[in-house]
Amino acid sequence: MARDYYEALGVSRDATPDAIQQAFRTLARRYHPDVNKDPGAEDRFKEINEAYHVLSDPETRKRYDRFGEDFRRVPEDWEEQARAGAGAGRGGFGGFRGAPGGGRVRYSTGGFGGGAGIDIEDLFGDMFSGGGGFGPIPGADQEAQLELTVEEAYRGGKRQISLDGRTYTVNIPAGVVDGQRIRLAGEGGRGSGDGPPGDLYLIVRIKGDKRFRLEGRDVVTDLPVSPWEAVLGATVAVRTPGGEAKVKVPPGSSTGRRLRLRGEGMPNPKGKPGDLFAEIKVVVPPKPTARERELFEQLAAESTFDPRRSR
Repeated sequence: MARDYYEALGVSRDATPDAIQQAFRTLARRYHPDVNKDPGAEDRFKEINEAYHVLSDPETRKRYDRFGEDFRRVPEDWEEQARAGAGAGRGGFGGFRGAPGGGRVRYSTGGFGGGAGIDIEDLFGDMFSGGGGFGPIPGADQEAQLELTVEEAYRGGKRQISLDGRTYTVNIPAGVVDGQRIRLAGEGGRGSGDGPPGDLYLIVRIKGDKRFRLEGRDVVTDLPVSPWEAVLGATVAVRTPGGEAKVKVPPGSSTGRRLRLRGEGMPNPKGKPGDLFAEIKVVVPPKPTARERELFEQLAAESTFDPRRSR
């Protein structure tokens, strides 16, 4: 035994059967050779597999708790034999000896009836030989990334994706956010024996977008306006992930001012949707006509507004 079975599973000695099972499932999926290609993963998988199948059986666990690493040399009816041995004046459990040099050794069970031996290699011979003594092992969960634009995440819907030569139809909930996981039940790693397959989890990644920026479920978009729209006010069109909307630009709006459209951000299946913020960007004519230049010159001559003094 490489180390204490409880330590191998990362549980306390008073752990419940459910806690032991959950610890095993988590570790088995992490170190399953079909998923984890690290050099030591297979040995780690065997270790947690062995620990689980000892601790998940109440009788085997009881013997392990009593005798530690010698538990495998103790008969199933050890309690009954111990009581019988004690009544006959025997000395209890004798003959548990180590083997010099680590060779093939048969152990005597002294007080258990006349020197019958147990071959340690026979106990472990078929432990990990395919479909041997440990029963079905569930398949490992797997993960993959699913890239979406803000508009795709906003709308949701069905989408075909291909991974490792397989095609899946994915139902994307409207309003998914970066980091959210979409579960495809039974599409993960294959189990061994009759073990069920694992699940496939798609991790949503929202791609960068020049038009939309996400702040949680709120969506921010730039709203270009002309100098006269910013000064006089106007009703202008703004693009949202769900399509075009209208927004009123209040008179005297400067660059950086945010106009809120409530509920026009990312949908939320479990609560309130986000808002959309249209952030004003005052844009001047890059090549003004002669008349436009003349009007701006008149404005400059008439106006007493100083943007640097007003800050």
